[in-house]
Amino acid sequence: MAGGVALFGGSFDPIHTGHLIIARSVAEKLDIERIVFLPSGNPPHKPTGLAAGIDHRIEMVRLAIADEPLFTLDEFDARRDGPTYTLDTIRHFAGQVSHAEKLVWIIGADSLVALATWHRAAELVDACRIVTAVRPGWTSPDLSVLKPTLTNEQVAKLRSQILETPCIDISATDIRHRVRNNASVNYLVPDAVRRHILENGLYREGETESAD
Repeated sequence: MAGGVALFGGSFDPIHTGHLIIARSVAEKLDIERIVFLPSGNPPHKPTGLAAGIDHRIEMVRLAIADEPLFTLDEFDARRDGPTYTLDTIRHFAGQVSHAEKLVWIIGADSLVALATWHRAAELVDACRIVTAVRPGWTSPDLSVLKPTLTNEQVAKLRSQILETPCIDISATDIRHRVRNNASVNYLVPDAVRRHILENGLYREGETESAD
């Protein structure tokens, strides 16, 4: 799949070293030419809200990927009105690649088992190649939970695209807690992101439990 484009969406609240390592691992294993980071403006699965505002989360992604030519930032999801549905994002980017099979959406293991709850999930599975990044030794759960929303063929397609990536035990939730408790986040986030968090007083108060 040389020359493909991979989309990496998320709250990035904040973006951390684990995100970057996973993105590079996917790119190397699938021969991806570009990883597009897409901070979410209004993710429908996070009703409790996000700890940092969208402008801060965009800037942290920008700082984190500044020295990596493989990575780019796109604000499409961040600036949309209403919920940020993945299918809409895929359709937007599909016109920018030469073939639908060259468009990859990166998700984590938790998202795979919850995929049936996503907006128009069956159409999403058919619209792109969904790659699930998992830790070495991860055991796939019973994916029958995705039925009847998805067909047997769609579930098999998802199962075939599970990709082992390095085991990086870094959590955005833990980073926010550490900042709030004046603990070091050195090496957990890029240094430019650490400075942005501290200089702008992010994550000091009003902690929410947004996912990583």
